[in-house]
Amino acid sequence: MDALRVAPLALLCLLPLVAYVSGPSAGPLPPLNVPVYLGLSLALLLPLLWRRRPPAVFAVVSLISFGQWLAEAPVVPANVAVLVALWSVSYRASFRWALAAMLVAELGVFLALVQWDTPTLGMFFSGSIFVVTVWLTGLYANTRRRYLESLEERAMRAEFERDQQARMAAAAERARIARELHDVVAHNVSVMVVQADGAGYAIDGDPEQARLAVRTISKTGREALAEMRRLVGVLREGESTDYTPQPGLAQLAELVRGAGVPAGLEVVGTPAELPEGKQLAVYRIVQEALTNALKHGGPGVRALVELRYSMFELVVRVTDDGRGAAAAPAPGGHGLVGMRERVTMYGGAVTAGPLAGGGFEVLATLPVPEARAA
Repeated sequence: MDALRVAPLALLCLLPLVAYVSGPSAGPLPPLNVPVYLGLSLALLLPLLWRRRPPAVFAVVSLISFGQWLAEAPVVPANVAVLVALWSVSYRASFRWALAAMLVAELGVFLALVQWDTPTLGMFFSGSIFVVTVWLTGLYANTRRRYLESLEERAMRAEFERDQQARMAAAAERARIARELHDVVAHNVSVMVVQADGAGYAIDGDPEQARLAVRTISKTGREALAEMRRLVGVLREGESTDYTPQPGLAQLAELVRGAGVPAGLEVVGTPAELPEGKQLAVYRIVQEALTNALKHGGPGVRALVELRYSMFELVVRVTDDGRGAAAAPAPGGHGLVGMRERVTMYGGAVTAGPLAGGGFEVLATLPVPEARAA
């Protein structure tokens, strides 16, 4: 490509060859013969093939032109290579290099005029117009190039940040789905296991109680399947899925009744209007606490779920009278981690641990909106 750009300059030097050699001299110096003319033109144009190293190319072309002046050779069409190299320096190099190259080119204009008998200030300004015009054009092209490069860089950075945000959103969604799956599966499967064991013991001595346990297993399984379908439906983009409403405070009583352990529900204070996400967090906290009581509380365990509404917060307290410290979930367990993540999302706090007199307690505090339902 650089050779193709130099080709028009070579043609410009060849076209006036006959007229330049055979015609009268245009200045005080005699014209060159053909071999010298061709050799000088080739020496001036050949460095332009390496224009991607503009300071070096400009230095070589300037030195050749200076040697031409020292040899008292007249100006030839190929001397336009100085302007081409000047433009390349202004376009690709820093401003300091561009300014230095422009001053060198101005010096060349002055030295060329010195060869004339009567150089004038007007002639110097006329020659300088070409130099300054080429220099400013190169600076403008350089500024334009840098601007376009900055736009491209910003676009690439914005695309990278967008991809990063998409990956972070996907990771957060996976964590949310994992919490939901854990809460749904852990609770319902625990209830089903306990009921199945009870049915196995009662099937001979109390068939009616066994049938009730089996019906509870069936109901719990259907609820688990419905929750699983809802979660899978969220993951399937672009499909028409029948989304069932997420459980909230209205379903707490049913959750307590079907917890698998004898449990009670107490509500103190005036209930506040909570958003669906916060209601789901309360539901899952109670569900996880009841599941822990069922799994770790031991035989005959009883639980109590308390909701205490105040002006600025909702306190959720789930206690049981089971085996206390043995009922504590593992510190790194998914249940306690899920509780903390849910509560922290809404600016609350949660603690879990054994009670002094026996049993286990899960205590969560969530802020409520100031404008509450009367």
